[in-house]
Amino acid sequence: MAEQLDLALLCDDEGNCVRITVLGPLEGVAGGLAAEIVVDTPFVSGRVDLALWRSRLVSWGEALDRLEAGEDIAWLHVQRGPSVFIHLNGQRDCPEVVVEDDLISMATVRVPVDLPADWIETHRHLLVSVRSAWDDHLSPE
Repeated sequence: MAEQLDLALLCDDEGNCVRITVLGPLEGVAGGLAAEIVVDTPFVSGRVDLALWRSRLVSWGEALDRLEAGEDIAWLHVQRGPSVFIHLNGQRDCPEVVVEDDLISMATVRVPVDLPADWIETHRHLLVSVRSAWDDHLSPE
């Protein structure tokens, strides 16, 4: 099986970072992947588990398309588990990532991240790497 791979790496020079990492096969769920969302800033840090499968990776690719078109996104908002929102023009005049974990911790974290100009293209490459590494494991749904 493939090694751990980042699906998202939203970090800046100020020490603000939101990372989504694929950890490996999801125990007890055929075709699923275990992942985690890690928030690390000078003020707050934490992590939350995330389950991924093919449809969620497809929806991440669609979210990247919407971001490239200048739209904010809500990824996994209507599904069980944590949600990730990316606002291109956040409260601090830069993009911000909002992670909501309504199911387990009932916490929401808002992280302003000054992203480089090519961040969406970088994330397309991360998605391709994850799908290439784990495609044989993912269920065909």
